[in-house]
Amino acid sequence: MGIAENIQRIVSQLPASVRLVAVSKTKPVEALHEAYDSGQRIFGENYVQELCSKHPLLPADIEWHLIGHLQTNKVKYVAPFVSCIQSVDSEKLLKEIDKEARKNNRVIDVLLEISIASDGSKFGFQPDDTFLFLKEGRYKLFPNVRFCGVMGMGSFSDTESITRIEYRSLKIVFNKLKVAIFKNEDVFSEISMGMSYDYHIAIEEGSTLVRVGTSIFGERNYNQ
Repeated sequence: MGIAENIQRIVSQLPASVRLVAVSKTKPVEALHEAYDSGQRIFGENYVQELCSKHPLLPADIEWHLIGHLQTNKVKYVAPFVSCIQSVDSEKLLKEIDKEARKNNRVIDVLLEISIASDGSKFGFQPDDTFLFLKEGRYKLFPNVRFCGVMGMGSFSDTESITRIEYRSLKIVFNKLKVAIFKNEDVFSEISMGMSYDYHIAIEEGSTLVRVGTSIFGERNYNQ
């Protein structure tokens, strides 16, 4: 099946409350054009350099999500155009995003990356640290950042029960934050979890954004 057919198949399986992020890292611009022509508008990239090289070559109405680990010294390169930074894993990074967003007269959407992987292999806030940081109101120091929800990456596991536990824990964190901190803020509504091999499980556990790459574009080529 081609890219367009893959997107159509995946989208047909998504509830109305779930959006597809097409993860396009290592893929050529031609592949992204094919996805765009099929109706896809949200694309996720892991690396700043790759995102910045693709952005000017593709239509302006694309919603770019940065989903990979972001170093503070690289925020300035994506701040002029990125739609959402999903991988916010520290207060230091939030401060830099707010500074660069202000320089560009923008408010940038972010998701708080929560550490949920039981194998300890991923970045992210510890759940209790996230709650403390928000409860103390320090997030209000960043007026050019809009807090839209949470993101998590599960362990690389073939065991469905492990995946479910991890994704369920992210939903619990989201619910806790929503009730205690963002009760009156409709924009805090996103839970980004699930990839090509487990997005069905993620949806069942409450995901609103699924990050799918291989099932759309095929296996990645890291030698290009």
